Parts: sequence; C-alpha cells; structure tokens
Amino acid sequence: MNLFKTLVATALVAGTPALAQQQLSVATGGTGGVYYPMGGGLAEVINNHIDGFAATAEVTGASVENMGLVARGDADMALGLADTVQQAQTGTGRFDGQPLEMLHGLASMYANMIQIVTLEGSGIESLADLAGKRVSVGAPGSGTEVNAQTVLNANGLTYDDIDEQRLNFNETADALANGDIDAGFWSVGAPTSSILNLATTNDIRMIELSADEIAAAREANPIFAQTTLAGGIYEGVAEDVNVLGVPNVLVASSAMSEDLAYQITKAMFENIADLQAVHPAANQTTVEFTLGATPIPLHPGAIRYYEEAGADVPDRLRP
Repeated sequence: MNLFKTLVATALVAGTPALAQQQLSVATGGTGGVYYPMGGGLAEVINNHIDGFAATAEVTGASVENMGLVARGDADMALGLADTVQQAQTGTGRFDGQPLEMLHGLASMYANMIQIVTLEGSGIESLADLAGKRVSVGAPGSGTEVNAQTVLNANGLTYDDIDEQRLNFNETADALANGDIDAGFWSVGAPTSSILNLATTNDIRMIELSADEIAAAREANPIFAQTTLAGGIYEGVAEDVNVLGVPNVLVASSAMSEDLAYQITKAMFENIADLQAVHPAANQTTVEFTLGATPIPLHPGAIRYYEEAGADVPDRLRP
C-alpha cells in the first residue's frame, strides 16, 4: 500500500496546475496527553521545513494502535511507548507471534512518567490499596494500559483484583472528578493537561511506588527506569514523587524512503526549538537520548542524519 496520499491543490498558477504535495500522517494519542501536541509540533516542523510534504497529527488510541497503523500503511509515523514499540517489533507481549519487523525508529522523544492519581479522601495511599477499587488503566490499545498491567502484575495484582476501567486521559480525569472511579493510571509526559485541569478543581494525590514495587516492575520490564516527578508540577503535589519512566519513540516503516526519513529527522533536530515551544517534554528530545533510549533499530535515513551530526550509532540500532 502506498504510504503517501497525494493531495492536489485546486488553485491554478499561470494556467498550470499547482504542485501536488504528499500528505503525511503522524499517529499520536488522545487530546488530553502529550502525544497529540508533540505530533502536531512535528507536523508543523515538516510543513515549514520540508518542501513538497504536508503533515497532520491524528488522534488515536495511542501506542498499541499506532504500531498497527504504521505497519498497515495507514499512518506514516507514530509515537509509542518504548516497551510497546519493542513488543511490536519483536512479536512479544501484546503482539505475541505477530512481529511487525518493518517498524524502525526515527528518534526517542522524551520519557513518560507512570502517574497514578487519586483524590484526597479516597483512602488509597499505596499500590496495594487499589485492590477492590475502580481503577482506570488507560484507553484500549494504549501504552498506558500495557504499563499499568505490567506494574500491577509485577506487584501481585491482576484485573481480577480491581474493577478495571479502560478510559483515555480526559475520561479518567472526568471520572475521578465525578466520583465514578477511585484511581487512574497515566503514562505520559509531565505535566499533562488532563491532570493539570483535574488538580485545579480537586485535591489530588499521587500514589508513590515503594522501592520494592519499583524494583519488581523493573524486573518485569527492564525498559522501565526510576525517575522523579518534581514537586510543584501539579497543584497540591508539593513533594517529589518516585515514579517509573518509559521512553517514547517516534516510529516509521521501513517502506519510508531513506531520503524522507533523513529529511524528517534532520528538520526536527535542527528546529527543535519549534517543538519545545509546543511542549516542554521536547526539552528531552536530543540525539544522545535517542541513541541511549531507542529499543528497536533506527531507520537508515535517521542513521544517516545522526552520523552526519557526528554521533556514534551503536550496532544494536542498525537494521
């Protein structure tokens, strides 16, 4: 399937049809997370700096769904959590026996933080307290659900122990505010708009994982890294909170031309300030982060840019 849909302009210039543009789609996530603004920022970089292409960000169910969209040619690029991306490329986990070997990385963008939120007065103070509670584990087909299930299972909890709800970020925030659920998982860059908005009208509490709970989750998924949600990011959360972090990867298909992958990677890094102006998570978008955090081989076009920039691309990232 042709990855690029041709968009023909209707205007005529001096009696000659306007030049056609190749339309690119960037699969993101829900509007209450970070994927959508990051994808929109990347689309603007492409529109402003790569001739002959017009890009748009698409709202999706996020990581799991996004891998299928790229593999089928229904999206040209997609954002996905590193563990979901790795599972898709290797045919493990949610993609057991169905490897999507055509997936290649363009860059690693930033690290998600697994944020577990409840309201003050819920009586939930630890992960174990989620037993018997109504818990949003993320939208169906999202990396948040993959992460939530891993964290829960690694620490002795399954869906049989909770009343799981599969809600996107905005739905989770609304359900907490309305008393329809007791807690919710977010796997997203911080700060994220849905939690920011929730915290302005409700007293929220972040559920901090213990050292043993973090260790158990990291044993179950070595891609997890311990990181810190800084106090003061959200209203009412004054102290630092120990959380798990997961890199987010920008993925394309091997069917994308080497030249286009090179142009996209080059345009993004050479205009990274444009992306940072859209969302502060892009402050983590560096060549160094990409080479250290990407879990699957890079696209040859991306490798071409990194080598031109003087980076030493490790063998594990070469297709």
